[in-house]
Amino acid sequence: MTLSYFTHAYRSSRHLPYLICLFLILLTACSKPSIQKLEGPVQGTTYHISYWSELPVDELAIKAGVETEFAVIDKLLSNYRPDSIIEYFNHAENTDSQEVGAEIVALVKIAHIVSQASSGCYDLTIKPLFDLWGFRGEALTIPDDATILSTLKHISMQNLEVVDETHLRKKQAELKVDLSSIAQGYSVERISKFLTQKGLNNYLVEIGGELKTNGTKPGLQPWRIALERPLPEQRVMQKVITMPKDSPMAVMTSGTYRHYFDDHGKRYSHILDARNGRPVNHALVSATVLLDDPTVADAWSTALLCLGQKDGLVAANTAKIPALFIELQGTELIESRSDALNALNTLTIH
Repeated sequence: MTLSYFTHAYRSSRHLPYLICLFLILLTACSKPSIQKLEGPVQGTTYHISYWSELPVDELAIKAGVETEFAVIDKLLSNYRPDSIIEYFNHAENTDSQEVGAEIVALVKIAHIVSQASSGCYDLTIKPLFDLWGFRGEALTIPDDATILSTLKHISMQNLEVVDETHLRKKQAELKVDLSSIAQGYSVERISKFLTQKGLNNYLVEIGGELKTNGTKPGLQPWRIALERPLPEQRVMQKVITMPKDSPMAVMTSGTYRHYFDDHGKRYSHILDARNGRPVNHALVSATVLLDDPTVADAWSTALLCLGQKDGLVAANTAKIPALFIELQGTELIESRSDALNALNTLTIH
C-alpha cells in the first residue's frame, strides 16, 4: 500500500475585526495548527507519522517517545534479534511454561482466533517453513515433498498454549513462532496509543503501508488514503479511502505482488499456507481489512490473503470482517467486498 497525503494549512474564512486580529498577531502571529511529521526506517521498512494539535506540543519529546516505543517493540517481537523475547522463547526447546509478557500473549490469543477462523491457513508457528523456502534470505529454495511434510510436523497453532496472561508453553519442544504477520499492526496500535496518551487526537500512523487514523486534518478535513494498485512494478493508485472523522480506523493490506520469487517461469508468493506448507497459488493478489484495531486487522488481512477470494470471503462474512478483495484474472483486476464492508458507512472507498 502506498499512501498519498492530501494535507494543507487550515485557513479560516472568518474575518476578525482589526483590533482583535492585531491582538492575535502579537500573541500567535495569527498562526493556525499545522501538521507535524515524523518518518524514518524501522522494522526493515519505513514509518510515517502525521499529527497536529491546537495546543502546544513538545515535538522533540514526541519524536523521542516514538523511537523508544519502536525500540521496545523490537526487543519484544523481532525474529532477527537473538536477544528478543520471542527468540528466547523460540530457542528454548522444551515444553516448560515460559514468561513472554502480556503483549506477546495478547497477540497469540488474537492469532488463535484468526487461525481457527481460517481453518489453520493462518498460523504463527510457520517460521520453519519460511526458513525452508528461503523467504528470510535473498534466494528461493524449493524443497521436495518429503521435506515439506517433515517440516509440517512442527507447524501447528494447537501446539502453542496460552498458560496465563504472561506465559506461553510449547506442547512440542521444536515449535518456532513468527510474529511478523501481526507485529506491524501491533506496532501501529502501540504508537497510536502513545500519541493519544500525549494528548494528540488527530493523527495518521503508518508503518510499511499499514496504518491507522484518528480525528481529522486541520480544518476538519478527513484523512484520505490511497490504496496501491496490486501489481508488480507499478506504483499507481487503485482506490482512495476517505477515513471517518469521528472514530479511529485502521487499514491493513496484505498482497502477493511485492514479495515473491520467480523460478523457471513460475512465481512463488511469500504467503505460505500453513496447511500444506506451500506458497499460495490462487488469483487473489490483495486483501485489505478495515477495523478500528490494527492488530486484529493485520492478522485478518494475512489470513484472508492465504485463503483466497472464495474461502476468504466466506470467512470474512462469517466473522463480520470488513474486507476488500482484489483478484488478478488475466490482465484484469476484479474487486469484491465482504458484507461487513458493504455495511460500513463511516468511510467511503472510491
